[in-house]
Amino acid sequence: MSYINEFLNNKLIFASVISWAAAQIIKMIIDLWVSGKIDWELMFSSGGMPSSHSSFVCALAASAGLTEGFDSVAFAISFVLAIVVMYDAAGVRRAAGSHAVIINKLLENLNIKIDENLKELLGHTPIQVGAGAILGIVIAVICNML
Repeated sequence: MSYINEFLNNKLIFASVISWAAAQIIKMIIDLWVSGKIDWELMFSSGGMPSSHSSFVCALAASAGLTEGFDSVAFAISFVLAIVVMYDAAGVRRAAGSHAVIINKLLENLNIKIDENLKELLGHTPIQVGAGAILGIVIAVICNML
């Protein structure tokens, strides 16, 4: 039972989850502003502004640095993880989303019916990744001060 308490009271996980949720809520607010309606599916979707993946891992890295020290193994591991996740979000996943757009158009032009189109919003632009990173760091600093 103490493992559960330790997990639930882990400040690094708390900051990361709060940062992820904040990014997802910001996405919903931006979409509400643009479309005029609330899309609850955005709360658990990937892609968009800001990157919740970047926010999540940057909050973890910043929290590790602030609590364990920026010369700690915990910070080094989480920093490297953050770089990999952000590179993937702006590179591989963004390219996969671009491919999905083309494939969906091809299927439509060829009149090939499928149950569901491929998901097109997978990755992020560098600005979306940067915004997520900044959000994660800011939330980590705020959580560390509390």
